[in-house]
Amino acid sequence: MRAALASALLLLAAAQPALAAPAVSTVKVSIGPALADQVDEIGQRDLDILTAELRRTVEKRISPSPDGGVLTLVIDDARPNRPTPQQLMTTQGLSMSSFGIGGARISGDYLDPAGNRTPIAYSWYETDIRWAPYSSTWHDAEAAFDRLAVRLARDQFDEKR
Repeated sequence: MRAALASALLLLAAAQPALAAPAVSTVKVSIGPALADQVDEIGQRDLDILTAELRRTVEKRISPSPDGGVLTLVIDDARPNRPTPQQLMTTQGLSMSSFGIGGARISGDYLDPAGNRTPIAYSWYETDIRWAPYSSTWHDAEAAFDRLAVRLARDQFDEKR
């Protein structure tokens, strides 16, 4: 009886369609206007690091497809765990021993090959400062990027799902 039930469950599970990651041919990442306004405080080098890191993280999770859609992501906000080199130069009292909680907010959309647009909205900020002393400059922002990439790979574009 158990073997028959197990066989039936396996057949039922095999009949279910698998959720596939979206077919993406291009990943575009940019900095949002509010974050770009902070370039003098954060530094252009670090903004470039953030865009490259988000692109790399998403591309690692989603396989490229030549006939896929376009994924456009905008980093609207990013908070470092440690001061950036620019912040160390311009803000008195900061040192590499300074730390705080960080994270990021990302928006954008996915345009599939048929022309359908799916909005993307995701944010994650650490809430427990106990881990911050052991973090790198953009640790929590990178964690937000990775969490978003996992959701995109599962085809969950909207924060409300």
